[in-house]
Amino acid sequence: MKKLEGKVAVVTGGNSGIGLAAAALFAQEGAKVAITGRSRSSIDEAITAIGHGAMGLVSDVENVENITMQYEKISQAFGKIDVLVVNAGIYIPGVLADFTEEQFDKISNINFKGVFFTVQKALPYLNDGASVILTSSTLATMGVAGTAAYSATKGAVNTLAKGFSAELAGRGIRVNVVSPGPVDTPIMTRDGGTAEAYENAKNYLSSKTFAQRMGFPAEIAEAFLYLASDASRYVIGSELLIDGGMRIK
Repeated sequence: MKKLEGKVAVVTGGNSGIGLAAAALFAQEGAKVAITGRSRSSIDEAITAIGHGAMGLVSDVENVENITMQYEKISQAFGKIDVLVVNAGIYIPGVLADFTEEQFDKISNINFKGVFFTVQKALPYLNDGASVILTSSTLATMGVAGTAAYSATKGAVNTLAKGFSAELAGRGIRVNVVSPGPVDTPIMTRDGGTAEAYENAKNYLSSKTFAQRMGFPAEIAEAFLYLASDASRYVIGSELLIDGGMRIK
């Protein structure tokens, strides 16, 4: 039997990278899948790749009203939600001296505020016993130059998972975190960097892991599947770290 047979799964930021890989795996394992993203064209491409009758919605987590509307549409199409992957996020690097208020607000609104309200607004649409999975980062507990703001937002995500778990335990809703290390995804080239810059970044990040390589989206998707399935029913308020050993190197 498939691991998510008959379940409804929602993946925010499911139109590329890790989110897309997780959504595709969920669909293969029997779930009815809905994804969200900010680009209609990328959503349409992702839906084609996922198949299995998946649906996609344009949604921006900076707009709290928008979040509620997405759940209403998904509920009308598929019913109540069994698995919620809160994956929508951005990466804005920058050294302390140069980081602007605009950059700070943007990364905080999406990576912290967006996560909080994505879960809050989902509560009426979640089945009791649902699994909520938040995407964090190995950087959440590391001190790396040029990532202070980003790392802080991911540290906040880890803390939210614990607080949410305490509040939602009465409904049997489990909240956990997946913290990837460096992963080869479109976010690496989203800002229009050169192929040479991309290769340099890839080599540098690979050297920071014991695995001596970057991760693949499909590897991270397997972690999401574990936390989404009944195999992890005793895992609550935990962090699943998948970073090739980067945090301890």
